[in-house]
Amino acid sequence: MAELADTIAYTLGELAEKFALKLQGDAQLRISGVSSLAPGKPGHLSFCTDPRRRAELAETQAAAVIISPREAEKFPGNALLAPDPALAFARIAALFDGSRQFTPGLHPAAVLAPGAVVGAGCWIAPHAVIEDGASIGEGSFIGPNCLIRRGAVIGPDSRLEANVYIGERCRLGARAHVQPGVVIGGRGFGLARAREGWIEVPQLGIVVIGNDVEIGANTTIDRGALDDTVIEDGVKLDNQIQIAHNCRIGEHTAIAACTGIAGSTVIGKRCMIGGATCVTGHIRIADDVVVLGMAMVTKSLTAPGVYGSGLPAQPVREWRKLVSRIRRLGNVDERLEQVEKKLKLEPKPGDASEPDDF
Repeated sequence: MAELADTIAYTLGELAEKFALKLQGDAQLRISGVSSLAPGKPGHLSFCTDPRRRAELAETQAAAVIISPREAEKFPGNALLAPDPALAFARIAALFDGSRQFTPGLHPAAVLAPGAVVGAGCWIAPHAVIEDGASIGEGSFIGPNCLIRRGAVIGPDSRLEANVYIGERCRLGARAHVQPGVVIGGRGFGLARAREGWIEVPQLGIVVIGNDVEIGANTTIDRGALDDTVIEDGVKLDNQIQIAHNCRIGEHTAIAACTGIAGSTVIGKRCMIGGATCVTGHIRIADDVVVLGMAMVTKSLTAPGVYGSGLPAQPVREWRKLVSRIRRLGNVDERLEQVEKKLKLEPKPGDASEPDDF
């Protein structure tokens, strides 16, 4: 597949016109790929967003760079000018990515049930299994060892890389990109406690995934108990994320690796959730919220903004001192309460010694 990308080439003028960018320099310069800024690569396109890298920009071997209009005043070489160079680079780089190209067909080792429907232009790889009533949209890639259960629907131009499980009746929209090891629509963790132990609660809902969703390796999304688990359009999920039953993730939200989201949680639109964050169940997170990595979200976040994370790493002596101070806070609260009583001071709202509920 990599060889396919090597045959692709555009002139700098064609790229400028295709992506509505201003051209500086030689419009006929041929670009055959993308590269890093330092050292750069002849015939390739790079980008620069950090003014502190001007020395690398001046010395790059790249044939052209994507820079901001402000940086263009200091750069005499071939360039494409963009308000957001990194975004423009991402869009252009996709033109040179040959890894998703494939030849349509059905491998002899694939298993296709008589009632399964596969659209035109699909590739079904070795040992993929598509059960009765499942539907694969046209132009899709179903990689090796994928299992598409009964009645599941995969939208057009989707790509399931390998070893992906799609549960019964679950639905993926158009242009889904699902990395290896993903489980969509496994049993939700629903249990009722009885005297003799735990009784499984049937999980009768499904998982509904919108368009242009990316799901990272080994991420799991549980099916709903009664209602559905919903992942809206444009959501980007990193590797090894757990999303429990009946959650809803709003459109264009991005969630980093190793995050765990408990059941019936609703996360708004355009949120950013840092890695290794824990989100408890039955809460709501508003639109446009940023949660820093290793946070523990135990209450609803009702307003947009940035919310803090766990303690950053620091030298162990300083860390031990900080933990020691935290442990003594209870005693400090008690002593302060005694002083207030002795001085007959009324505590201010929010000064109660009782901790907030988790």
